[in-house]
Amino acid sequence: MFVLNVIGKGAEPGIFRGFGVGGAKILSPGMAFDLPVAGPEILAEARDRTADLGLDINYLPEGPRRKKLLVADMDSTIINVECLDELADMAGLKPQIAAITERAMRGELEFEDALRERVGMLKGLKLDALERTYAERVRLNPGAKSLLATMRANGAHTMLVSGGFGYFTQRVAQAAGFHAERGNTLLDDGVALTGEVGMPILGREAKLAALEEAVAHLGIGFDDTLAVGDGANDLAMIRRAGLGVAYHAKPVVAETAGAAINHNDLTALLYLQGYSDDEIVRA
Repeated sequence: MFVLNVIGKGAEPGIFRGFGVGGAKILSPGMAFDLPVAGPEILAEARDRTADLGLDINYLPEGPRRKKLLVADMDSTIINVECLDELADMAGLKPQIAAITERAMRGELEFEDALRERVGMLKGLKLDALERTYAERVRLNPGAKSLLATMRANGAHTMLVSGGFGYFTQRVAQAAGFHAERGNTLLDDGVALTGEVGMPILGREAKLAALEEAVAHLGIGFDDTLAVGDGANDLAMIRRAGLGVAYHAKPVVAETAGAAINHNDLTALLYLQGYSDDEIVRA
């Protein structure tokens, strides 16, 4: 049996009268519920019927969905910005660098080449720009702390895996509550950036490898995993995970992920796993 998992303000089972084959399970009154349905063809019809309501609707297995491993992208997923673009703003180069970032996230450019090109443009940027960027621009997206606190309270292992930079992943992981983090290394001469990035570059395949290594280390199956991201370099891990989520994602990601969250905050990842309000650790 499968369910329509419906999330969003004003989410009421009555909107879907005639769709279900059983009673709805309310996860959050007026905000989230599971509705048992017969088959996947219901999904497109349900989304079409409610296209103007701001609801996230996904087709998921009815049984236990709580995951034992979370692997999350950082930029524009756990946090509100693309850190490299904000560093570029400090250097007066944001329009040029952000345009390359957008093409890379849409899958139009190879991530590794695009990263080298953008970092090269930052050669000579003083190191205090990293601290200023983190302090002034980086914020956790709504729901991030509750997502991490709830999954950790229920025994899940959590990893932040980013094509961004270790300076930021270390700080964001601590602020949000991740167990572990991985990111790329910006090289410097002690005063300013050299315009180079440490090798090997953490991109699409490295994110997938991080997921696979964690699965092996934890002794779990891929069905027990959740991967979430927004860009093309997240696709491999999203496709491999038991629950792969496109979060406010580029079209190439949203079209191929197993689930998509386009309207709600990161708390939605808990409702996708079947958590109800009284089980969520508000943080």
